[in-house]
Amino acid sequence: MPSVGLRRRVEAIPGTPLPHGLLGGCATIVDVTDVHELMGTDWVPLSCAAAHDWDWCPDPAQDPPQPAEKISDRPGFCSAAPITIYARATCNPISWPHSEAVEHVTETLRMGEQRALEDWVMREVLCPLATDLTPAEGAVSVAAGVAALEGWLGETYGGVGVLHVPTGAAALLGCCNVVHMVDGSPQTLVGNCVIIGSGYSLNVGPPDCTAAPAGEAWLYASSPVRVRQEAPEVVPDTEAQSVRITTNDKDVIAERTFVVEIACCETAAIRVTLC
Repeated sequence: MPSVGLRRRVEAIPGTPLPHGLLGGCATIVDVTDVHELMGTDWVPLSCAAAHDWDWCPDPAQDPPQPAEKISDRPGFCSAAPITIYARATCNPISWPHSEAVEHVTETLRMGEQRALEDWVMREVLCPLATDLTPAEGAVSVAAGVAALEGWLGETYGGVGVLHVPTGAAALLGCCNVVHMVDGSPQTLVGNCVIIGSGYSLNVGPPDCTAAPAGEAWLYASSPVRVRQEAPEVVPDTEAQSVRITTNDKDVIAERTFVVEIACCETAAIRVTLC
C-alpha cells in the first residue's frame, strides 16, 4: 500500500483508430484543396455499364440478313452529400487551459471520426442505395453472405469492389478462410477489399434501414469508395473566444467535413447469422 499523499496527474493513454475501417486501406482518401468539393460532389460514373459481345455474322432470319444491333448504354449520374463530424468539450475555464481543451477535442475527433463516419455512411449511403439479397428463408451464414455479395459485385460491376462488415462479424470471416491479409489489408479470395468498421455496428439494412434481429448482422458490398476530407478545424481558436460569458464555461469544438463517394452509386446488402 503506497503512503498517503497527493495524487499525481499523468499523461492520458493514447489510442489508435481501427486500422481497417472506412478511412483505412480500402478507400481512396483525398485531402481536398477546393472547398467547393466539401459542399457535395456530382460525377458521371465510369466502368459501371456493361460491355457486350457482338456477332459478326448476319442474322439469317432477317431478309435481307442484317448484322446484330450493338447495344447502347446511356451514362448514369451520381452524387454525394457532405457530412461534418465533430467533437465538443465544455469545462471550467479556470482549471482547463485553452491548449488542453484543444488537445482534448482534437484527440477525440482523431479517435472517433472514423466510427462516426461509418455510422452515418451505413445509415445515409449504404442502406438507401442497397438491393436486399437476403433470401425469403432469412439470414444466411457469413460465408454464404459474402458469396452472394461477391456474386452481385461480379454481375453488376465486374471489377474489384469493397465489402462493408461490422466489427462484430469480422472474426467469422476467418472461419472458412473467406478473408485473408494481403499487404496488410483484408481481402477476399476474389480480391475484393474488406472494410471492417465499428460504426457499421449500427447494423441497419434495407428496405427501411432498421436494425437486424439479435444474433444477425447486415453485410454490404459496393463498387470502389472514395472519401474526400478537409483538414481538422478547431473553433474557436483563441482563449478569449472559447469562454461563453452566459455560463462561464469554456466551449471548444474540433470538426471535419467529409464527402463519401461510391463509384457506381449502388450497393447490395444481405443479412447474416452470427451463430
